[in-house]
Amino acid sequence: MAGAGAGLAVLGLGRQATAQPRNPAWPRALNMGTAAPGGTYALYGPAWGQIVQEATGINISFRTTQGPNQNIILVQRREVELGMVTMGVALQAWNGEGAWTQGNKFRDIRALFPMYDTPFHGIALKRSGITQMSQLAGKNVGVGPRGGTPGTYFPLMLDRLGYKPATIRFGSGSDMSGQLQDGLLDAFLFASGVPIPAFSEAETQGEVNFLDFTAEDVTKLTQAFPELSAGTVAGSTYRTAGRDLRVVGMFNFAIGHKSLSDDLVYEMVKAVLSQNARLKQVIAAGSETLASNASKNTFLPFHPGAARYLREVGQTIPDNLVLA
Repeated sequence: MAGAGAGLAVLGLGRQATAQPRNPAWPRALNMGTAAPGGTYALYGPAWGQIVQEATGINISFRTTQGPNQNIILVQRREVELGMVTMGVALQAWNGEGAWTQGNKFRDIRALFPMYDTPFHGIALKRSGITQMSQLAGKNVGVGPRGGTPGTYFPLMLDRLGYKPATIRFGSGSDMSGQLQDGLLDAFLFASGVPIPAFSEAETQGEVNFLDFTAEDVTKLTQAFPELSAGTVAGSTYRTAGRDLRVVGMFNFAIGHKSLSDDLVYEMVKAVLSQNARLKQVIAAGSETLASNASKNTFLPFHPGAARYLREVGQTIPDNLVLA
């Protein structure tokens, strides 16, 4: 989390020891579910949380989680009021699909604002000789936390492509990176805002190959999983990538519990989306945190307070996509 602290210093936002909400009807404190160290949520969450804290006077606390799946469960239960999700996992939650939902439909979550795209890609040590996803058959592969988006989707994606690893391991991004360096993993696959912190760290510790998908892979995956879209990670994203990476991606959204008041959510969303330049100073993925990306959500109901702000700044939010 050191990177998050440095970023928050750039923002000029210190943690407030005692919060004083600007509206006495608002809560004094809110909790946000983030994710394990080594992924973007661990940095992005505190960045936008501090912007909200400054704008509202409400103290925002951050809870380390396994990622989107657990964030949804916690928001549904109101163990946290705020969280971050990828839209594929949110779709599973809304419909009660996917083994992790156990058939439960999570209908108390609401979309707040678009965050950034999450491209799926990976790394392997150069000495392994692994240069493409197809070579992962029979290998030991790490995919991040079990409850995260890559932990949920990569096993399904590799199975769909017919690249079946000998072992799939789960853990935090930083843990996966360490296992890769120690030779316990042949490859580390992840999905997060780019540059993925754990990937950037790994390429400073030794020579790595970046793993992406073939055009045929992308076609198969987008047909099998409509929530995925084709994309590219620019070669300049990582210091040693040396080429553009062909990927599939999934957009991320901030979510909140439906019980949050409309005026509070309006001020939160306004604070984040109207200060994009400040957010980008902290984390590169913030460059995509734009009101115009609200269209990336086609199914998860927006909170009425969020819809109000998005409409004020010119976004078309259908009535059937707003739910109190």
